[in-house]
Amino acid sequence: MNSILNIEKNTVVEEAKAYCDAQGLDIVFTSEISKTQLQIISERTKKLPAMYHASVGMLLDRLNNGCYLLMKDGEICGHIFAHKHVIDKYSVYERSSLWVHKTYRNHNLGLLLMDLLTKKFNKDFLISIAQEPTVHNNNELLGMKFITLKDLSPILIETLEKLGKLRDEYKYKYYVNPYFESKINQFNKILKNKI
Repeated sequence: MNSILNIEKNTVVEEAKAYCDAQGLDIVFTSEISKTQLQIISERTKKLPAMYHASVGMLLDRLNNGCYLLMKDGEICGHIFAHKHVIDKYSVYERSSLWVHKTYRNHNLGLLLMDLLTKKFNKDFLISIAQEPTVHNNNELLGMKFITLKDLSPILIETLEKLGKLRDEYKYKYYVNPYFESKINQFNKILKNKI
């Protein structure tokens, strides 16, 4: 990663951590959330146009991979999940359902959550699909590589389409982590032989 971007990312992440400390926010990695909280998160994903709707069942599946929560006094103030897509025998993880309570926005807590999940899955295939320019900027800060749909295996694209994530490079941008980028040609070639 460009050293200037790396310095900027580290500075911003450290400032976000300091803000969490000052506000009494705890960052927790977990695979357990109550069904009541999952229902709230599911409803949130349905109401916010920038989020892809995730049912309670989808969120339960994602919990198997774990999620990061911002917590204060037992309340969830932010979250990010890892959605696992299985393509042939390969797992592709997608960062999903990123949200921060409006009280704590504009302090780079979304970037902090993205950074934590990106590091957690740094030896896995990790993809980010988003429409918000802030998320695109954060992806670039985190060393994710912008790719076009032609760079992805049609089998992966079909898997995403089954979930309702259409081939839409006008609204959405696609980013992969350095590990996925380093293996993408090999990954696509193996999947092409499965067609």
